Order: sequence, then structure tokens, then C-alpha cells
Amino acid sequence: MRRYLARRLLQAAGVVLFVTTLSFALIHLAPGDPIAAALSGSRVSETVRNQWRAEFGLDRPIAEQYVKWVANAARGRLGYSFSRRQPVSDVLRDALPRTLVLALPALLLSFALGITVGVLQAERPRSARDRWLGRVLLALYSVPDFWLALVALLLFSYRVRLFPPGGLTDPVLYDYMSPREQLVDRLRHLVLPVITLTLLTAASVARYQRGALLSVLPSAWMRTALAKGVSWRSAVRRHALRNALLPVITLFGLSLPAFAAGTVFIEKVFSWPGMGLVTVNAIAARDYHLVTAGVLVMSVMVVIATVLTDLAVAAADPRVRLS
Repeated sequence: MRRYLARRLLQAAGVVLFVTTLSFALIHLAPGDPIAAALSGSRVSETVRNQWRAEFGLDRPIAEQYVKWVANAARGRLGYSFSRRQPVSDVLRDALPRTLVLALPALLLSFALGITVGVLQAERPRSARDRWLGRVLLALYSVPDFWLALVALLLFSYRVRLFPPGGLTDPVLYDYMSPREQLVDRLRHLVLPVITLTLLTAASVARYQRGALLSVLPSAWMRTALAKGVSWRSAVRRHALRNALLPVITLFGLSLPAFAAGTVFIEKVFSWPGMGLVTVNAIAARDYHLVTAGVLVMSVMVVIATVLTDLAVAAADPRVRLS
């Protein structure tokens, strides 16, 4: 187990290094720079802009800038955000918890809903229930992230007016609310983005769970359980489901990169001030340090989740041995 963990952590470090290096190179090779973006339309002379570029080291070769950034990042210094006018670590400290508040409930709800729907389909395959649920799931799976978010925004924020259109809290009344009212206000702002993310991910989980269950239902131990008098529903939920959960546990780890990408669109549509919105705005502003640090944080989260997924598979299935 220790050798396996050491090998996986070494691989994870390599993945993080590759991803951050690629993002660093791409953002630096793109047209423009933070100084030009921050001073767009201003009357600051080109001489002064070049002096600022020299002061922040933006005039140095890209390889030299990269080595300096890696050395600083290893010491916990992620640089300065030109677009936000504050240290990058402070920006991430504010944005990351907001993304986790949005992503974790949606991820857990999507897998709970997807597994439940997959079981309902597999209990009666090729029935009317299975067909109708399959059509709904296919429709949700085919819908683009931003389109479903926009539809939810139009229906439940402008037509019906059940939930706020976006943001983290009410920008006017929040400071004057009681603690209980502030909690309710935060939850109301959270409902639409969480439901949108849940529906988008639950569709693929349900399809995956249905296929995994149908692959284990013809097994000999299922026939044995039925011969002992166990009902079909109990045999599916108590015996088949546990064996069919292993591929879904693997899917949990593999879905994190796609889930992180989907969070970017959701945060943008609902103006949720998390990592996704911060990263999109930083790319538009050519904020080198903030973009690279955001990619670094997200890649670290993904590789850690992947390692934990491997350990969960081994814990769920004694036949799996990690060496």
C-alpha cells in the first residue's frame, strides 16, 4: 500500500507540473499582457508601461519567468493579481470555498440521484418506466451546460421569480438581515446553480449505473439469491447494487475534471464568485499569475480526488489489491 501511494503521488506531482507548465506557456504566448489589459484605453505612455513590465519581470524570457514562478510557488508565493489588485493567494482564499460550497452538494446530489434512477431503470429493463426515464436522461445529457443554466435562470428568476438571478447574496439587503435571514438568502442564491449542476451530472451517472447493474444481473449469485426466496427488488438493491457500484466509484473520480469545467459555465451564468468566474475573468484580463495559480489549485484537487477514488475502489472490492 505504501509503495502504491508513493507511486501514485509521484505520478500526481508529474501531472500537476505538466498541466501548470502548459497553462503558463499558453497564457504567456497569447496576445497581450496584464499591463496592457489593465491600462487599456488609458493615457499612460508606452514608456511608463515598459517600466512597469520591467518592474514585474514581464519583459524577461518566458523560461526565466517560469523558473521564477515555480520557485515562488514552491514557497507559497503565487504572485500578484493585476486584475484584482491584490495577492493571488487572497483571491483564491475567497473564491475556492465558494466553489466548494457550490460543487460538493451538487456532486453528492447528482450521484445520489443518478444511482437511484439507474436502479429504478435496471429493476425493470425495457419497461415503460425504463424507456421514459432513458429519454429524459438522454435529453439532459445532450443539453449544453450554459443552455440549461440560462433556461433555469429565465424560468425561475424572471418568469416565476422564485429564486434570485445570481450572485452570492442580496447586494442591498444582506447586511441588514438577521443571521437566520442571511442563511436563507445564501441558500436561495445557491438553489438554481446546484440544481442545474445536479441535473447535468446525474444524467450520465444514471446511464452508467443502469449499464453496470444490467451487466451483473445475469450472475450466478443473483440466481442463487432468487432461488432462496429473495424478492427481485431486494436482490437488485441488496446484492447486485454493491457489485455494480464499483464502476460508479471510478466514475466519481473521473468526473471531477468535467465537473470542474461545468462549474465554470454555471458560475459565469449565475455570477457566482467562485474559482470558475475568477479564472474566466483572469483569462480575459491576461492575469498571468491568477490564471496559473487557479489551474494549479484545480489540478491538485483533481489528482488528489483520483488517488482517493483508487483507494475507495480497493476498500469496496476486496479482490482489488494495491501494490
